[in-house]
Amino acid sequence: MPPEARLTLGTSTFRGSLDMKHLLQSRSKKISDPAGREVEILEDSQALKIAAESGCSVHDVYVEALGLGIYPYRYIRNRETISREEQLRLSKSRVAVVGAGGLGGQVILLLARVGVGQIVVVDYDRFDETNLNRQALSSQRAIGKSKSEEAVMVVGAINPGVIVTPHQVRIDPSNAKEVLGGSDVIVDALDNIPARFTIEDASKSMGIPLVHGALAGLEGQLMTVFPDDPGIKRLYGSSVAGGERSKSPEAILGVPALMPSFIATLQAMEVLKIILKRGRLFRNVMVHVDLESGKMNEFTFGDSD
Repeated sequence: MPPEARLTLGTSTFRGSLDMKHLLQSRSKKISDPAGREVEILEDSQALKIAAESGCSVHDVYVEALGLGIYPYRYIRNRETISREEQLRLSKSRVAVVGAGGLGGQVILLLARVGVGQIVVVDYDRFDETNLNRQALSSQRAIGKSKSEEAVMVVGAINPGVIVTPHQVRIDPSNAKEVLGGSDVIVDALDNIPARFTIEDASKSMGIPLVHGALAGLEGQLMTVFPDDPGIKRLYGSSVAGGERSKSPEAILGVPALMPSFIATLQAMEVLKIILKRGRLFRNVMVHVDLESGKMNEFTFGDSD
């Protein structure tokens, strides 16, 4: 690229930044939050207009606004739990969710509502009627539609400031790195063990933390795995055959809606703790939940386990 082209490009980018700043400052307003404190906010209607006028995404508008100290109005109820700097960090983050069914659908919606800026959704399957009892992205209208593509539609209606990248593929060793690369966290919301090992291997090789979740009936489990951790072999062993899905715990015990919602909430919280670097992670710990008995137990693994 010749020097004059670089200069022109740089000037254009600079002017674009100034224009965005001016638009945000002119379209924002000061209000009192629910506790009576003054805060500068940007309503969604204005964010959509600024995005259209600037030729950028609503995601970019949110990021720029937060950088200027202006809260997207939708996040005002996050404000005292999640600081502006943390909200900005979430807006700049990228999370891959592998599986968009019972667990994954709930995780996707939670991350979108809390403000994770980019979500990669990986699922080969399409919705059918048996999904309606528990899968948050499913509906009668969505029957027969791609789960990953439906995630784009549903999240877009909830939070236009989130960019959803769909991949209607079966995750395997040949595509895992390409699909999951660049993520800050990977969420395991799968229903079969071999695929779990595939994404764990990819996460370890790329240095990305993994949040594992599994369930059957009214019981579920959770573990967060960092690249240097032994990981899910502590739960499933080091070598696992494919097995038949008809004999899986989920197929035998069923999956009422309550359990995916509970485990997905724990998974989404682990994602936030990793991105925001706060709180205690369930690392080298398996959390087991039994909703029927009302028990939640932690099993800690030693170095020799």
